Amino acid sequence: MARRNDRLPPPENPNTDYRLKRRRPHRSGPSDAHFKRRRLAPKSDTSTGTHKSHRLNRFQAFSSSSQNRRKKRRVGKSGGSSSRGACSRRWIFSSADCSNFNDKVTIVSYNILGVENASKHLDLYANTPRSFLEWERRKRLIFEEINTYNASVLCFQEVDHFNDLDNLFQNNGFKGVYKARTGDAHDGCALFWKDKLFTLLHQEDIEFQRFGLRNNVAQLCVLEALYTHEAIYLSLIICFITLVLISLFGNWQARNDKPESETSGLTTVTSSTQRKRFVIGNIHVLFNPNRGDIKLGQVRLLLDKAYKLSEEWGSIPVIIAGDLNSLPQSAIYEFLASSKLDIQLHNRKNMSGQLEIQSNSRVFRSQIGYEASISISRSRQFLHGWTMEELNLAAGAIGVTNLQHHLNLRSAYSGVPGNHGTRDDIGEPLATSYHSKFMGTVDYIWHSEELTPVRVLETLPIDILRRTGGLPSEQWGSDHLALVCELAFANNGTVS
Repeated sequence: MARRNDRLPPPENPNTDYRLKRRRPHRSGPSDAHFKRRRLAPKSDTSTGTHKSHRLNRFQAFSSSSQNRRKKRRVGKSGGSSSRGACSRRWIFSSADCSNFNDKVTIVSYNILGVENASKHLDLYANTPRSFLEWERRKRLIFEEINTYNASVLCFQEVDHFNDLDNLFQNNGFKGVYKARTGDAHDGCALFWKDKLFTLLHQEDIEFQRFGLRNNVAQLCVLEALYTHEAIYLSLIICFITLVLISLFGNWQARNDKPESETSGLTTVTSSTQRKRFVIGNIHVLFNPNRGDIKLGQVRLLLDKAYKLSEEWGSIPVIIAGDLNSLPQSAIYEFLASSKLDIQLHNRKNMSGQLEIQSNSRVFRSQIGYEASISISRSRQFLHGWTMEELNLAAGAIGVTNLQHHLNLRSAYSGVPGNHGTRDDIGEPLATSYHSKFMGTVDYIWHSEELTPVRVLETLPIDILRRTGGLPSEQWGSDHLALVCELAFANNGTVS
């Protein structure tokens, strides 16, 4: 959770009530019945407030009721919205042609604001009514919000009431795993997946304390889709062939007389070559802006372990979600996006951009443009901000200053262009977190090149955020906004 340093100032008059009232639900009258019976055209999903993409998500099809399936409709790439009163968030669709991608997964990354953190840092919520910080109220808002997204996988950070979440989401068909932080803090990370859509093949928790990187934790899971478009199609073919054989021969003798090579291939196809698997990582990076070495070390370690896990399971796709406590203009973001980083070119205290933003945001934005031709004297100047111990923590090895990871990662949000009111120059949201002392972006969803973003849920415009006076608000249950994206599997997302 971002704790300090304003990126954008709070509202000019904090005493003014900027809370937004929810719209009253529409009540159907007698005149509405005529239109309901006619069903002249498909309607948008009124249960979620969202417009669906032009092709049905095969992973989601098996979890939707027949009633919900009838409500789905095809829309253009302008997208729909996920409405919550006067504050609505719109789905933004990729400009790329995603019609050939049948198997998709919807990911949510959400720092839900730990109960303990909220009570210990009341100064961050000076403009927030105390009732808006109550967990029972926030829990209900978060649960209702998540239900509107029809998500497949949920990645939560700052979870200190896991049992509450587990009980709620189990009723909606989710299974979850939890990893608490080490040390005195009581929050941790939680990862849920739709039980009807995926099965958990592998789980791995990372305790960064074991590597000298503080008490934060991360999760890595390997999930396998139970249903895919290709598997369904081939299963139908097998059923058809089986029915034909039965009708011709009256029993299974015909199949038994066939050479094994002619009959075993079909089952091999459906059980082996059509499986969709992926690695999903969930992390909450250390907040302390002064410890860029720890932050970088935590991110580096997660990426290394995610890559090894991907290779062990057949070079499967990777998704990384979480609160990185780093700005889009930071060196840590650069490391994720470019797969490499020269530590010597960056001041340890400015690795995440959280301190630099306090004095002059333009100074930090220029750091993204560093070239390899920077003079040695300039590099040495940056190196003076590091001790050998700090370099070792960041790089994970003695004497290493050039970091590299083997995942070709892309940001889901920067991959789907938004509008000026919600995005920065590189396509990231302008703000994913807002309270009395900070407004900015620290949350991300990254994916490897085997996946492509189909759509993302746009964050709130800055002017709308300002009117709330700070989060949590009447309509939003955390001081962060949930990031939601739909990713499609390319052909090489299939396990052979």
